[in-house]
Amino acid sequence: MEQITHVIATMPAKTEIERRNRALVAFTLLTGARDSAIASMKLKHVDLSAGCVHQDAREVKTKNSKTLTTYFFPVGKEIHGIVAEWVNYLREEKLWGNDDPLFPATRIVVGATRQFEVSGLERKHWSSASPIRTIFREAFQLASLPYYNPHSFRNTLAGLGEVVCKTPEAFKAWSQNFGHEKVMTTFTSYGAVAGQRQGEIIRGLANPQPTATPGMDDAWEELLMRLRKSGVGMKG
Repeated sequence: MEQITHVIATMPAKTEIERRNRALVAFTLLTGARDSAIASMKLKHVDLSAGCVHQDAREVKTKNSKTLTTYFFPVGKEIHGIVAEWVNYLREEKLWGNDDPLFPATRIVVGATRQFEVSGLERKHWSSASPIRTIFREAFQLASLPYYNPHSFRNTLAGLGEVVCKTPEAFKAWSQNFGHEKVMTTFTSYGAVAGQRQGEIIRGLANPQPTATPGMDDAWEELLMRLRKSGVGMKG
């Protein structure tokens, strides 16, 4: 999380292209959406008042053509503010409507020198997610950090969920926000604990633990039982 927020903080935001790029990285962290879905999203899919994104598979390129509603992850007011500012810019200053792209393509024109030049935003979607990955690569390079692709943000969010979710129900909701029907998918696909954090957890278990919330033990036991039945983590 610290690396990603640092990247976003170092991204310039003077031109509308720069503002789009910064909002794009912030939006990926805020929603955990896949890059192919982001490339095809329209303004109408973002509901700032409800704090969510409606990924309608009829228009958004979601995995397995699955429709889902993703609520904004709690990743900080600054990240939320960057995204809200971008949406409002498109709606209020550029006067774009519901069916216009959330992250429009770059307009390329032939300049006075007969060379191709960047000239603001094109009122159309990117044809693929490739430009998104290019924006990410350049942003991490600018921040002097190794490149992490958009999909890796889902790993970061899964790790955050393991820290902030205090009940199985909370983690289940967190998992559904990724579009996962089963919480085990989140555990097995994105749930690896970083080595440093692993050490912190194990050392912390040597200290007296606070009294659990009533019903917590039963709830976690039920989750563990489901994991055992599925065979997750029971071999080796």
